[in-house]
Parts: sequence; structure tokens; C-alpha cells
Amino acid sequence: MNPQTLALAFALAILVSLVTKFWLNGRQVRHVARHREQVPEPFAAVVPLAAHQKAADYTIARSRFGLLSLAFGTVVLLGWTLLGGLNLLNKFLVDALAPQFGGMVYQLGLLLTFTLIGALLDLPWELYNTFRLEQRFGFNRVTWRMYIADALKSALVGALIGLPIAALILWLMGAAGANWWLWAWGAWVGFNVLILVLYPTVIAPLFNKFEPLPDEGPEGLRARVEGLMQRCGFAAKGLFVMDGSRRSAHGNAYFTGFGPAKRVVFYDTLLSRLNGPEVEAVLAHELGHFKHKHVAKRMVLMFALSLAAFALLGWLSRQLPFYLAFNVEPNMAAPNDALALLLFLLVVPVFGFFFTPLGSYFSRRDEFQADAYACAQAGGADLASALLKLHEDNAGTLTPDPVYARFYYSHPPASERLAALQTSN
Repeated sequence: MNPQTLALAFALAILVSLVTKFWLNGRQVRHVARHREQVPEPFAAVVPLAAHQKAADYTIARSRFGLLSLAFGTVVLLGWTLLGGLNLLNKFLVDALAPQFGGMVYQLGLLLTFTLIGALLDLPWELYNTFRLEQRFGFNRVTWRMYIADALKSALVGALIGLPIAALILWLMGAAGANWWLWAWGAWVGFNVLILVLYPTVIAPLFNKFEPLPDEGPEGLRARVEGLMQRCGFAAKGLFVMDGSRRSAHGNAYFTGFGPAKRVVFYDTLLSRLNGPEVEAVLAHELGHFKHKHVAKRMVLMFALSLAAFALLGWLSRQLPFYLAFNVEPNMAAPNDALALLLFLLVVPVFGFFFTPLGSYFSRRDEFQADAYACAQAGGADLASALLKLHEDNAGTLTPDPVYARFYYSHPPASERLAALQTSN
């Protein structure tokens, strides 16, 4: 492995991905703007022009904001890697922590300091997105007090969860021999399964309130939901309503948990907008993902990809050119495991970007399958009505650029989705 060749490949990947992202975003903005003044024919009778224009303006604003944050993020990435930022941070912490506190404290300090710097760099963009962009279009309901409380709780949860698993992986990297990556992968899989179990009952309630779905809801909603789940052969530990309206006007419904601990969660904003048959149809769509084993397949794929990533990290961490290519000098008197891990997390996603269309394609295919299942178990007309309401409430554009949608969209565009629903009926 030649350091200059690797650095050149990395720089070229950044350039190509950046040009591609700008080109796709430009197409999206121009296409949405061209179709802003007229509701597409299939939606003309049900979508008001004002809602269509709001969706177009929201999409354009988010796209332009995304380009600015993308340019900033690229500069930060180059600063950490080719311009030597990670090397400077590492040298400072090696001198400050390693001699006095030892290798593990230094390595965790490196990971923690890097994370804090990244969070501070992202903070202005996150604040603008929440308090300006989302506020401008009427979606944000987060107060400053709530934002600060969420940030503190997130930091605490992240430290309590992240530091132990990071320490375990770093210890395995240094103590488990050449095949440490296999043991680390096993620890990572176990950690993710544990989070799936703990999230519904321990983590999520720190940020939102969950109330049982009322027995006497509108249009017999609970009876509808329980009947649907019984027909589909699906068991859950509970049906809950989440106070999503505290933070956002966006609506959603989802399953959470693992195995018998699965829960069905509805945003209160969703229940306030959809009628009983529409909620049933949305839930049937989510059940379709389980019926077709989409969730299990994605978990298996995620674990397989993470195994490949750990194996690659295990090889790269022992290659001197891997460090030199990005202006990083390996430590002589301290472990290099945290340094290799950070460098890996900075470099590999740049190359992973080019697989985005493939992941988007399979995700859209799964959505079509879940829609077809919902049509069979509930009603295609109700699902179509619900999708239109959610598109309007979430200001989702009805006229995305086709190339942009093929590259990025994890869900089919509304026009394609409704056409498929009509066919299913």
C-alpha cells in the first residue's frame, strides 16, 4: 500500500462525491422550483395549491441548507485528515494524558475529545436547522430549555453507553491478538441487541412520555389496531401514544424493541390527523415490514457489513501507510488503537457514499412490498389517503427530481407509491 496513492484515492473520492452531491441537489432544487406553481394532476383534487407550494419551498430551503452544511463538513473532513488535524489532536493528548494516566485513559480521551469537537462544530448548523429552518415552516416546537435538557440527557446517555463499549473494543484491540476484530465484532453485535432491548423502556422514556393507547379512542381505534394485529399474527407488549407534538409537528408511527419486547408507538400528531381506518392502514404497512422480514434482513445485513468493516479495520490498523496517507504519525509510546479507529471512521464513509443508490433501491422495494401487504390487510384507499395527509403535514414534495429520488429516496415518491396502491386494489 502506497501512502501517496491512498491519499490521492481519498481526495478523488471526496471530489467525485462532492460534485455528485452538488449536481443532485441542484437538479432537485430546479425540478421542484419548476413545478411549484401547479399541483400534479393525480393530486389536484386532494392537495391544496398552498400546501404544494409550502412543500416545494421547504424542500428547496432544506436542499440549499444541506449544500452549505455539506461544504462545511467537507472542509472539516479535510482538516481532520489530509491537513493533519487528527495528528495534532493526537499529539497533544498523548503528551497530556498517556504519561500520567496510561494508555486506556489517553485513548478514551482521544475519542471523547474528538466527539466533543465534532459536536461543537455541528452545533451552529443544528441550531439553525431547529430554530430557524424548522421554525420558519411551522414544524419546530422545541424550546431552548427543552433543547438544552435534551442535549444534557443525550450526552449523559451517550457517555454511559458509549464509553464502556468503546473501552471494551479498545481493550480487545490491544489484548485479543491478531483476530481481535472478530471478538470486537461479537461485542458490537451484543451491544446493539442490548440497546434494542433497553431502548423502549429505559432510553426513550428519558426524552418523551408514553401513554397506553386509550381503550375508548376515536372510531374504536384500539379495537381496530388489536384486530389488525390478531389477523396478522403479530404480538406486541403494548400499544402506546408518544407526545411527539412537544418537539415537532411531524407525525409518525413505529415499532420499537426486540423479540417479545416489541412495542407499537404512535405519535400523538399522527393520531390527531388520521382517522381510524387510515391509522389501521399505516400500521398494516409497518406490519408488512415484519411479515416480509425486512427488519430481520436489515439487521443481518448490518451485522454482516459491520463484520467486514471490523475485518478491514483489523488489517488497516497494522498498515503504516494507512496512517501516513492522512498525515498521522503513529504513537511510539502509546497504543494506536483509538487513532486507527477514528481514522477508519473518517475515511471509509467517503467511499461508502457510492453505494447509496443500491441501498435506496432495496429500501424502496421493501416499501412497495409493505404497501401491498397493507392493501391486503386493511385498505389501499385508506393507506393512500393517509399517505397524502402525511405528505402534506410533513411538507414532502410531490415533484422530486427523478434522478435525485433514485439516488437518495428510501421511500418511493408519492406518485409512484399511489400508482402502485391503485394497482394493488
